[in-house]
Order: sequence, then structure tokens, then C-alpha cells
Amino acid sequence: MANHSFVRRIISMITKHEIISIGTKYFPTTPIETEYVDMFNYTETMLMEVDKAHITTESIFTNLVRDVGRENIPDHHSFYELLPAEDKVEEYALVSNIIMGSDRYMYVELSEPSYIIDLFTDIIISEKGEIIERSESEIVARMASKNDAIRVAIRLVGIGLDNNIRVRAAAGMTGAAAIERSIKFNKEVGDSPGVAFTKLGGEYALVLDQPFKLGSSERYDFDRYLFIDIIDSTGFISKYGRTKLVELMTSVKEFMEDCGGTIEGYREGGDDLIAQFPSKDTAIRAGLDVAWFIMNNGANVKIGIGKSRREAGERANIAEGIKGFGPLSLVVFDLANGLYAYYIPSDFTRTVLDLLFNKKGQLITVFAVVFILAYFLAICGFGIYAILILLIVVAYASLK
Repeated sequence: MANHSFVRRIISMITKHEIISIGTKYFPTTPIETEYVDMFNYTETMLMEVDKAHITTESIFTNLVRDVGRENIPDHHSFYELLPAEDKVEEYALVSNIIMGSDRYMYVELSEPSYIIDLFTDIIISEKGEIIERSESEIVARMASKNDAIRVAIRLVGIGLDNNIRVRAAAGMTGAAAIERSIKFNKEVGDSPGVAFTKLGGEYALVLDQPFKLGSSERYDFDRYLFIDIIDSTGFISKYGRTKLVELMTSVKEFMEDCGGTIEGYREGGDDLIAQFPSKDTAIRAGLDVAWFIMNNGANVKIGIGKSRREAGERANIAEGIKGFGPLSLVVFDLANGLYAYYIPSDFTRTVLDLLFNKKGQLITVFAVVFILAYFLAICGFGIYAILILLIVVAYASLK
């Protein structure tokens, strides 16, 4: 679904924003992944570039500071690029993160066996991590997120330096991936204390070889706010009635709560609400789920996701300013130092896309018939009726 370059160019011209993909190339391996991939492809959900991210080593480090917290990055450090990230957004990597969640594995290796392994274990557990394996000099743990893994790993490296123990750590999608990244860190940089991790397809290492004191080791705030607003709720009420809107928004509110969201700023009968989520991936996943649900109930919706209520609301308003042949249902969020959106097409747009994707022969026939009929009518002096013929034939081809 994600390689229809011709159609993507057409939609990009109409919306004035680049369409990166239609559907997804992500290959599912679990029932939940299959459910989401099928939904992406069935609804032909598109990844849209609102404000392009510029991915460089410098911007990766800037994002690291932003995501982990300035107070959790020691002043004295070296930042290494083990594998550069491409200056583009890979839609399937984004889908993977949204579906699989933000939890990551952390591998910690001490240069020699030490009693501080017990302290490390206590710290990881206190940070809501789960110890998977442990020896006298190694720990494999699962953390709530990659950013949590990096932040806690930095703290452990500092404790190691205070005790003259070199500590090397790495974060990965699996325990094996984290161990492999630690080995690559050692091979590329040397036997230095620090933390290795991935960001946007690249691999990086933060080397910390001098003792340091962190300004704060408290958990950084990863919460995200999700702002939902029904587009043209007045028109929706005129068509379906106010009771239908109340039922729709009540269902949305209950679903947000089932997804772990805390509801704010909602009044019964209203057409918008704000929900707070523990991480960006849960907020995006909830935003997509509710956008698909709302559109299936006959309404368009604009959704913004941000670190604050204001930022979420501003991003929803960005969605209002992006139009095709009418208002678009969008879920807008930040990625790296750019802004992106998932665009859920209407039934009419999906019908047209289905013609382009799956019924090319039928579409060619439609155009041939229209051309012949229009030419014949023009010769007979009835060219104005060609438009009527076009509408009838396209409607027939779409509904057949």
C-alpha cells in the first residue's frame, strides 16, 4: 500500500503537503500488529509531512536533551555517531513504535564484578523497570521507554565512575539487540563508559568518562496531551441530531479512559475534549483509533498531540488549516524536529483510491467511454452534457 508514488504526488499537490505513504509496509507478526496494519491499509491512512524534520547528528543530540531532560545530561561528555540516520522519516518504523509501544530493553555491563550490581538492581526496580536477567557483572532489564532506559543508564554510569568501575549500557527493542549494540559501542569507541542507543534509524553513543553529578535524577515528564475536536459539529447535528453527537462523544470519552487517558476539559454535549496520556506512542495510538471510529460514525475530526494542552490544541488547529477538496481528518504530532500527521481519507476519497489501486482496467474503460461520449456530444453541439456523462459513468464504476 505504501508505494503508490503517482497517487501520493497527486494528493500532495491537492493538500500542498507531501504524502510519505498510503497505508503501511510494516509486516505484522502478532494479532495486535495484524489488527493495526489491516486498519492502516483498509482505511488507506496516509502519513503526511506538515513541517519537514531535518535529521542530523546535531538535531539527534538536541532531541536527546529534549527527550531525556537537560538536567539528566552531564556537562562533560562525548557524543558519537556509530551509524548515521537518513534524513527522512520511515513510515514503517513509526508504525512499529506506535503499535509495539515505547518500552525498551536495557543492557548494563560492569568492567568487573562489583557489589554495586545490587544497587543498580534496586535503582532499576525503583524506576519501574523489570529485571530480566542478572549476573555478577551484567543486567538485562525492561524499561518503560527508551528515554527512561537512557536516563537511568546515565545515572548508573555515574555511580560506576564514583566507584572506579567502568559501566557500559545500551538500549534496544530486545535484550539481544541491546547487548549487540553494547558490543558495537565497544568495537567502535573502545572500552569506555557510556550509553548506546538508536534514534530515527541511526545509532549513537554518549561517552561519559569523567565523574559527574546530575542536576536531577527524577523521572522526566513524558506525558502527552491529546486534543480532539469534531469538524463542523453543527452540520453533524443537522444531519444526525444532537443526541447522536452526545452518544459519539460519550463513546470517545470512554474509549480514551480505556486506553489509559485522563479526561480533561470535557462537558456533556460538547464537540471536543482533552485527554492526558503517559507517552506519545499511546497518545498517537489512541488518536488513530478514535479518528477511525469517529469517521466510521459519519464525522470528520481534527486531533492534535503535544506536551501541553496548548500545544495539543495548536496542532489540532494546524489540522484545520490543511484542506483537500474539503476539511481533512488529521492526527498531528511532532517527530524529531518536525511535524507530521496521519490523514484518514473519507469514504469518497477511498473509493477513488480503490479505483486507482485495484481497478485500473475498469478506470481506463471509464475514461475511454467518457472521452468517446464527450467527443460525440461536442460534435452534436451538446458538449455541456459531457459533465453529466462523466458523473454517471464514474458513479457506476465506483458502485459496481
